[in-house]
Amino acid sequence: MFLIRRSPLTAALALGLACQIGQIVYLREFLMVFHGNELSIGLIFAAWMFWVGTGSRWGFRIVERARDPSRLLAWNSLALFLLMPATVPLIRSVRHWFGALPGAYLSVLDMLTACLLLMAPVCLLLGMQFVLLARLWRERDGATDTSGAGKAYITEAAGNILGGLVFTFVLVHAADAVQTTFFAGALLAGTLLVFRGLQAGRGGNGTVARLGLAFAILAGCALSLPVLRMVDQWADGLFWRGMAPDYELVATHDSKFGRIHVGRMENQFSFFQSGHLVFTAGAGDRSGLEEAEAAVLAHFAMAQHPAPERVLLIGGGLRGTLREILRHPVEHVDYVELDEVLLTTARPFLAAETLRALDDPRVRVRHTDGRLFVKTTPEKYDVIIVDAPDPATAVLNRLYTREFFAEVSARLLAGGLFVHGAVSTADLRGRRVANRNATLYHTLRSVFPHVLPVGDRHLLFFASRDADVFSWEAEVLRERFSARSIDPAVFSPRHFEILLEDGSLRRVNWILRHHGRSPRAHLEAPPAAPLFPPSVAEQAATEDALPPVYAPAFINSDFRPVGYYHTLVFWSVLARTDHAVLFDWIARARSWWIVPLVAAVLLCALAFRVLPAGARSLAPRFGVRLAVFTTGLSTMSLQIAMLFAFQAIHGFVYEMVGLIVAMFMAGLLCGTTLTQRKVTNKANIRLLAAVQGIIALFAAAIAAALTGAAALASPTAVFSLFFFLTFMAGFLNGLDFPLAAACCLAFNRRAEKSTGMVYGTELFGACVGATLASVLIVPVMGIVACCLFAAIVNATAFAVLMITRRETS
Repeated sequence: MFLIRRSPLTAALALGLACQIGQIVYLREFLMVFHGNELSIGLIFAAWMFWVGTGSRWGFRIVERARDPSRLLAWNSLALFLLMPATVPLIRSVRHWFGALPGAYLSVLDMLTACLLLMAPVCLLLGMQFVLLARLWRERDGATDTSGAGKAYITEAAGNILGGLVFTFVLVHAADAVQTTFFAGALLAGTLLVFRGLQAGRGGNGTVARLGLAFAILAGCALSLPVLRMVDQWADGLFWRGMAPDYELVATHDSKFGRIHVGRMENQFSFFQSGHLVFTAGAGDRSGLEEAEAAVLAHFAMAQHPAPERVLLIGGGLRGTLREILRHPVEHVDYVELDEVLLTTARPFLAAETLRALDDPRVRVRHTDGRLFVKTTPEKYDVIIVDAPDPATAVLNRLYTREFFAEVSARLLAGGLFVHGAVSTADLRGRRVANRNATLYHTLRSVFPHVLPVGDRHLLFFASRDADVFSWEAEVLRERFSARSIDPAVFSPRHFEILLEDGSLRRVNWILRHHGRSPRAHLEAPPAAPLFPPSVAEQAATEDALPPVYAPAFINSDFRPVGYYHTLVFWSVLARTDHAVLFDWIARARSWWIVPLVAAVLLCALAFRVLPAGARSLAPRFGVRLAVFTTGLSTMSLQIAMLFAFQAIHGFVYEMVGLIVAMFMAGLLCGTTLTQRKVTNKANIRLLAAVQGIIALFAAAIAAALTGAAALASPTAVFSLFFFLTFMAGFLNGLDFPLAAACCLAFNRRAEKSTGMVYGTELFGACVGATLASVLIVPVMGIVACCLFAAIVNATAFAVLMITRRETS
């Protein structure tokens, strides 16, 4: 009898746990397919919220008509048991659907389409389950209000917390994606079948309960079933054939920073992480194309300094940059490589000379985040080199921002040199690549007084605080290089003359220095260079007389990652030119666009005051539904903003996403519990309005606090701050739900309809918030603007509720 009485609680816990584990697994899988592009995080969350909201919003019609809701719940759980692990191979095969070229980025529309199609079956069933459990809990208590929904909401949130913790500390280390989703589906099915069996057992039938126990045992065996690992490996093969079909897959390893794949083509090994090409190395002692590029970077950088004794290298060591640096008369090299698993994975495939460089006594390998190392190390260097891929993700963008450049400047000795690079095109042909590289130039120039861009299809940027540190004279560099008696296999002094060819050098410098100096520059082609541009020295001398740089579109910062956006547009349009119009529209977005929307909503609220008495009664319903929608929208916008901010400051969310979501759900649990237990009259529009006002103030406070958060050097302080903010966002969201559900019940007197409407509308708001925040607001307007956006929409909801308020009971 105790189990029967407690079974709704156990069922709701199982639902929350399975829901959370499934969401995290699908998020990680989609991130791998989408090249680790964090912009897709909002799209993934949006699709999840949309379908769960739809399942809840329209599922109540089925739930209200169901004669035996526990039976419907059992069939629902069996369907989820089959669908949850089956979705993993479908996600990994996404690239085949769109015919994407190997290595090409999927467009925003492709990503959104894939998320919507693949998560629909699972999410619709999960949304319906919530309404089913709310009805079962209400019937068990013999209630007619929405208290069952509140209890289900609280218990599901507790299951979400448990799911996030179990995944973060157990499953991510012990199981692959198929095993993990099989475990979650089997556990959910087993729990709900036991629940159904106990309900039927009141009439003497316990067969279903025994079946449920069998499923629970099956869940416990999930981690040891070899067939599941075989299915996961088969699904991984699907992903690989879509990502790099011409490569032979030779190794796969899981890291806390993403899945690592090693592919071989003829004499080269390529290393991918989360679907993103990290580097390529020649097989055996043969040099690959990237190793030749690494040699050019290393020797060009080292020759620019007259006596480079102390060097910091961030990335690139495994592709040969470290090996070439050590050919110069250096005394000490700090080599920062974030992922130790990547280095361990690569060692069997690296050339002997690269391995000797890693073990050289002058080299100290640091397995930490490059940004964090620069911020916290007391060391100073003659040369700092960043050899990283283009800023095509928010993680990589952290090495291209004004804040990072300022931290690098503080770590340079007098006469020190900073060297960076990025992919380009001949003479910067193409507006989008010109936008990105002009952004890098102007961002560097905002920190370093002296910046020299050099190159053709790969630009090198040399920057220094001091004048006359670097040279654009090939003869100077050639003599310095020759004096060091270096004889590399893939580099010669002739490279200096090629890279510093006067005509190309003048044109590239002229374009980068002049582009980006008007509000519409990012929407227009870069200015054409004169037939005979001035010399580089003349251009540098007159640059300060040019119009100011348009900072919103051409200064890349932690909290306004426009460099990341320009890079994403460049690579996306390169692969799918038909989606250029969408990106151009996004680039035209302005913050004032929200003003007419807010005005329209307020005018609608005021219009209710002049309507006939019958129509005027609809005003409170409009206000409550708007409040529910904006709560979901603003809290999800804040979540996306804080994820990007955490990423910008800390480095990676891939390994922490389960814990971050668990903290949000912990706050939601506490907020809902507080309202459920302490508020007697929940159908109180004034109280609901007060919650909207508090959320608005909280969002504005986050916007003000983020600037100070960026200055925190301690990882513990960063974790503590962001976990607290995430908890508080969930807490305020939790305060809102029972109040809104009670207000809706006061209007329609139908418990399941009120539950489904509030839960669904809140998730629809979250869907819109996730999409706007990740695709539009954060990349173009910045993280602070995203927080202010959340504050404005909740302040609007507060105003509407105060205009349309009337007491309900």
